[in-house]
Amino acid sequence: MGLFRSKKIQSLLIFIIAVVAILWIFQKNLMNIFVFSQPPPNEEVVESQNTDIPYLEKIDNFIIKEYSNNQVLLHTIEADVYKSFKNAPVQLETVKVTTFDELQNKNLTLKSDRAVIFKSGAIHFIDQVEIKTMSGISHEIDTELLIVKDGQINSNRRIVYLGETAKIIAEGMDMDLDRDIMNLNGEVQILQDTGAIIDTKDLLINQEGGVKKYVSKEPTVYRSNQNIVNADKGIDVDMNSKLTKLLGNVDILDGSGSSLKSYDLIIDQSNGGEIFMSDSPSRFKSSTVDIKSKKMHYDAISKKLKLMDEVVAVYE
Repeated sequence: MGLFRSKKIQSLLIFIIAVVAILWIFQKNLMNIFVFSQPPPNEEVVESQNTDIPYLEKIDNFIIKEYSNNQVLLHTIEADVYKSFKNAPVQLETVKVTTFDELQNKNLTLKSDRAVIFKSGAIHFIDQVEIKTMSGISHEIDTELLIVKDGQINSNRRIVYLGETAKIIAEGMDMDLDRDIMNLNGEVQILQDTGAIIDTKDLLINQEGGVKKYVSKEPTVYRSNQNIVNADKGIDVDMNSKLTKLLGNVDILDGSGSSLKSYDLIIDQSNGGEIFMSDSPSRFKSSTVDIKSKKMHYDAISKKLKLMDEVVAVYE
């Protein structure tokens, strides 16, 4: 009987030690804090979740908090559903990550319907992600991977930014946690609701202080209907006033073979219109005429061109 009890006690001790070890490993995995570490280069991006895989554990209303060494709350991760698997990343459903500053004020919130967590501790937000800054400005993007690290959000994957009146496609992004400025990196294409398409590079989205601007200093091409506009010094789009500035030397092609050259062109898209304006020297040239002026006003919809101030025309 004594031997039986001894074996029973030994088995119980072994079981307790095993459980403690498992919990310690599980806790360590969680405390890596997911989004705050860079995934290894060979780690594959999970673009969709396979709901057919049986899970090992499911937790509803999941939440975890991480604190600094001084017991200052750094961030929280919440999810409606947490699922762990044997040979697959952890899955989260309806995910919310909130970061905090040193005064415990909310810095930024990231939300997504789905996400996966790898053993490395990296979290991949899947499909649409909403980023809400401390001032209440919201950014909605579609991408494969976002990483929060050292006060910044970064992605080197394809980005689709969903603006109020445009969809913007870029090769990556970066953003400071405490500012309402986002950089869309690499080749950038702006698809406006009006049908116009703008091609540029390294676009800055600035929403600080109530402004709403898209700015680039790189050569830019604007296309709408039969008009193509090339600008060599970038673009400045004011979403509040619906004014687009094409900067530097500007060349407008209308599809008929004629060209209109100017400098610092303003495109007014308010009230459904498309007016090209410039207060800089302009030049219209076709197969039959060459006209120079100090100012120009061109209605791209009605095809009416006004050249004003010291107009000089040469007919061939």
